[in-house]
Amino acid sequence: MEQKSYLKMRNIVGYGTGDIAGNVVYAFLSSFVMIYLTNTVGLNAGIVGTLIAVSKLFDGISDVFFGSMIDKTKSKMGKARPWMFWGFFGCAITLFGVFAIPTNIGKTAQYAWFFIAYTLLNAVFYTANNIAYSALTALVTKNSKERVQMGSFRFIFAFTTSLFIQTITVSAVDVLGGGAVGWRNIAIIYCILGVITNTLAVFSVKELPEEELKDCEDAEEKKDDKLTLIQSAKLLFSNKYYLMICGVYILQQLYGAMINIGIYFMTYVLLNKNLFGAFSWAVNIPLIIALVFTPNLVSRWKGMYKLNKYSYMVATAGRLLVVVAGYMGSIPLMLLFTAIAALGQGPWQGDMNAVIASCSEHTYLKTGKRVDGIMYSCTSLGVKLGGGLGTAIAGWLLEMSGFINGDAAVQPDSCINMMYFMYLWLPFIFDLVITIILSFMNVEEANEKLKAERQ
Repeated sequence: MEQKSYLKMRNIVGYGTGDIAGNVVYAFLSSFVMIYLTNTVGLNAGIVGTLIAVSKLFDGISDVFFGSMIDKTKSKMGKARPWMFWGFFGCAITLFGVFAIPTNIGKTAQYAWFFIAYTLLNAVFYTANNIAYSALTALVTKNSKERVQMGSFRFIFAFTTSLFIQTITVSAVDVLGGGAVGWRNIAIIYCILGVITNTLAVFSVKELPEEELKDCEDAEEKKDDKLTLIQSAKLLFSNKYYLMICGVYILQQLYGAMINIGIYFMTYVLLNKNLFGAFSWAVNIPLIIALVFTPNLVSRWKGMYKLNKYSYMVATAGRLLVVVAGYMGSIPLMLLFTAIAALGQGPWQGDMNAVIASCSEHTYLKTGKRVDGIMYSCTSLGVKLGGGLGTAIAGWLLEMSGFINGDAAVQPDSCINMMYFMYLWLPFIFDLVITIILSFMNVEEANEKLKAERQ
């Protein structure tokens, strides 16, 4: 039976621009915060890693909290859009704070400045904005094809933004004054861009009335608003597919954190920091191409499960070949195999939000309770926990290997060997584990069985 349409293409594209704002924060932070702190501010990589890890202790609590708050919100703008709109203004202020650490204060004050700004950015403002943005997938349409389209356009904008930021930032910092001044100026530009695109995304869609989101025959669901935070969390963690998605999301962000160590790998191993932009093209262009075709591929494969599983097998094989090419010292082959790996990762990126919506539906079919907002906490939790811990682990590993802080021209052999491990081996390992998890994530089939039982 043909599903009802809820959105026009302008709504879907407008929604997608919200990930320009999201990646103004995420891509800029994850790609450059460590090298800014170690090479410009002169902070110790190990201490920075520890501060980031401590900051993550606040994130798990805040993700579930804000997800629950979104589920309980009632306003003229809906449940999620107010949190998405207002949350980004805080993101902009704190993102600027991270990249505007004063150079004329003591080291202890600099560490404290970074920790406070970084924690507020991730545990409060980015959480509120990102969970709300992801939850809109389930709140503005009930059409699964439209949800896949929303995810595809969202991540097309996300990877395009990442490509843009990773390509121009190093040069732009030099053009805008270099050093601490250059980092502050580029941060201001990115924050303004984020505020504009986030606002556009918020007002491009409208949430459906609660009555339309619910199935009328389930009178029990009228009690949803009375769910406590603990009750919502229990529903969440009793869903095995939610736990799988959380695991995949965290591993993806750990993967991304190691790929972003590429700025060190290019600088000290390949001896050309501008190659970071070339490798960003090799990652993001194939991802964008895959995202364009993902909605059609989902239809052709009659679902998302097989597509995600087999495409990630391709990604894993691609990353293994990157390892081989890296030890051969062949930059062209590294670029080629990086592109193949990214192409294999694309379908999951495009249909991931639709899988989460199916995961939310799984809880509803089993319990009669809707927890859409808190269900999408896995997106923010994965980004912050995985990305933050990835950056922290990078700092610890660099410090353990003898990394020399400041803008050193060379690094010891122990540090070079560690960069090989971080940039070549760890991404392959993470992709392999993700592939194994995806092979068990057939939530669509599970939902069909539950629907048959209800009927």
